Amino acid sequence: MSDSQPPRSSRLISRALHTYWRFSRGMTLGVRAVVLDDRNQVFLIRHTYVPGWHLPGGGVETGETALDALGRELREEACIAMDETPDLFGVFFNNRISRRDHVLVYVIRRFTVLSVKQPDREIAEAGFFPLDRLPEGTTMATRNRLAEILEGRPLSTNW
Repeated sequence: MSDSQPPRSSRLISRALHTYWRFSRGMTLGVRAVVLDDRNQVFLIRHTYVPGWHLPGGGVETGETALDALGRELREEACIAMDETPDLFGVFFNNRISRRDHVLVYVIRRFTVLSVKQPDREIAEAGFFPLDRLPEGTTMATRNRLAEILEGRPLSTNW
């Protein structure tokens, strides 16, 4: 699938969830992990409910720190544990989702793969991909973050 427009049902579900979060949280905050291995590969996931390949991550829950959320999401979506505190790369405004959504992006180079991630209700596929051969459908936001981190492209403030 292309990165241009998700199906109407996905947009409706996303809008409904963010409407709920708007009233229950005020502002939404998410975390994403750029997990890079020593073979010049990045870990990506493909969800069951939205098109494209993405960096693993998700929302920060009430009472949870961003790093706790990052660790939880990595275990759930990737079966990966961080071996050290990751570097915060940047904070991005995700106006594609809502006018209240921000994403913290962390770079992780030291980690342990706990097991091979198997498909489940949320994650259709997951794995490491060579940086010069990302899978078809890798989202533009994912490609932009990788270019900023690895190629020194100017940092954007938007997701």
